[in-house]
Amino acid sequence: MNRLTTTFAALKTENRAGFVAYIMAGDGETADLLDQMPAAGADVIELGMPFTDPMADGPAIQAAALRSLENGMTLNGTLALAKQFRAKHPDTPLVLMGYANPIHHMGFKAFALAASDAGVDGLICVDLPPEEDTELREALAAENISIIRLATPTTNEDRLKAVTESSSGFVYYVSTTGVTGMGRGAATDVAEAVKRVQSASGLPVAVGFGVKTPEQAAEIASGGADAVVVGSAIVSANHDGGTENALETVRTLSAAVRAAP
Repeated sequence: MNRLTTTFAALKTENRAGFVAYIMAGDGETADLLDQMPAAGADVIELGMPFTDPMADGPAIQAAALRSLENGMTLNGTLALAKQFRAKHPDTPLVLMGYANPIHHMGFKAFALAASDAGVDGLICVDLPPEEDTELREALAAENISIIRLATPTTNEDRLKAVTESSSGFVYYVSTTGVTGMGRGAATDVAEAVKRVQSASGLPVAVGFGVKTPEQAAEIASGGADAVVVGSAIVSANHDGGTENALETVRTLSAAVRAAP
């Protein structure tokens, strides 16, 4: 068990969906924002690792990645932020989200060891399919770090089996066929897909991509998702108005998820 397992078990006991908040490492006052997000209502935090070609991300997160890189943020810097957060927050799960190139450059084993030392609980590596992630997954498993894979509206039954096999922590269901922050599938379709992924994986399912408003977040929480993920709206709020603006967005969205029937 790690913090993800413990947190999702607690959410089930509370009979509510969790709120997963994403921010980009190095975009704005990340350390301060990270420090305050649990109190603002984030049950799980995703920390983006900046990369020059974030193919799954829409304009808001693409721009955040470029700003972060211009600010000098690196993979080692991201891990340092994670470690600083963990020293003050022993219980809140922290998941890194990004792309394979920087991880491969560091070395899968070295990355897993550094992530473990930083108190990281999971990794979403967007562009590394199950057929290619064995070395990384095994290195992470040795450090009790979950490999969190993506399922989408176009994932058929055979592919879903491949995606969910050896996944851990939770499955990230992408509610749209587009990139982050650019629209969302119909609520009924998302609810049906969540049930299908839950059944196939035996894991909690978190729904993201295109969730921006409290109403959308509550709708997904009411539709059976184990958690709702919001990234672009928080990243945009942070860029437009700084830490407090981002935290207010987290508070509003988290409250909507918690109040969902």
